[in-house]
Amino acid sequence: MPLMFLRETIQAYRKSDPAARSNLEVLLCYPGLHAVLVHRLAHGVWRGGFVTLARLISHIGRFLTGIEIHPGAKIGRRFVIDHGMGVVIGETAEIGDDVYIYHQVTLGGTSSAQGKRHPTIGNNVIIGAGAKVLGAINVAEGARIGANAVVVAPIPAGTTVVGIPARPVERGGRKPRFDAYGTPCDPCIDPLFHEIELLRGELTALEARIQARDPQAVELLSPQK
Repeated sequence: MPLMFLRETIQAYRKSDPAARSNLEVLLCYPGLHAVLVHRLAHGVWRGGFVTLARLISHIGRFLTGIEIHPGAKIGRRFVIDHGMGVVIGETAEIGDDVYIYHQVTLGGTSSAQGKRHPTIGNNVIIGAGAKVLGAINVAEGARIGANAVVVAPIPAGTTVVGIPARPVERGGRKPRFDAYGTPCDPCIDPLFHEIELLRGELTALEARIQARDPQAVELLSPQK
């Protein structure tokens, strides 16, 4: 079973990362893989009741890889951490199969109370660099979280979110596929442009409401020609 886990995880890296040119390269040079291997050991020790030892193993893994995964976190199969530096995964986080995350991602809690306080990530989810997913929320299967997004509410299956706070954007009816950094790029969605377009739409609607009440008010508000 451990050998099968290692083989399929290496293949997951090679499938998604064009820079991965051989199995040996992934095994020796990918800190995300090393962090997950250390976590599997720490998680087994944690489940055995040796809490302090599990935390020590996790701490050593953090020192070696720059990736912090609490030994209590539950992680599925073929989990890929690309680059990895600065990733933080909290104690009660749950991650499904075929999940892909980038560096500086945080799966954090918003409460100091005991119990479930970290996100649950479904299968086939991609989380872009710098994204923060906070609280005991559910990110459903196939969701995409764009780089630097801050997610504080549940995300439905197959939805792409960007921005602060994260909001859904259209994926253009594309067939499901791998989206680098969690953001579809054909055409690439610019979160700032998207927000500007939303503001323009709201402004147009506001002008229409004002004109319906007082036609001269819109003329006074419009730029002078």
